Amino acid sequence: MADMTALWREDADTNEVVAAYQELINSGQCWHMEGHTGRTAMQLIEDGYCILGEVGHKDYWGNYVPSRTEVKAGTKGSVEYAHNLTGFKLNG
Repeated sequence: MADMTALWREDADTNEVVAAYQELINSGQCWHMEGHTGRTAMQLIEDGYCILGEVGHKDYWGNYVPSRTEVKAGTKGSVEYAHNLTGFKLNG
C-alpha cells in the first residue's frame, strides 16, 4: 500500500508520489476528489508514469473512465503505452 501522505509531504520523492496516485487511480478515488487530483492523475497517465486501474470507474460527473484492459494495447492508459514512453516495467 502506498503512503498517501506523499501527496502532501514536501520531502516525498517522485516514486512515492507516483505510487500514491497509482493507488488512487486503481481505487477510482482520484476521479471523485478535488479537480487538481484528477487532473494530475490524468497527466501522469498521459506521461506514462501511471496506468489506468484494473476496473473502470465513473468520475464525479458520471463520465466513465475505462480500465487498462478496456483500452487498446499501446494507447493512453495501457501498460504498453506507459512502457513505450518511460521504459519502466509497470505492474500498477
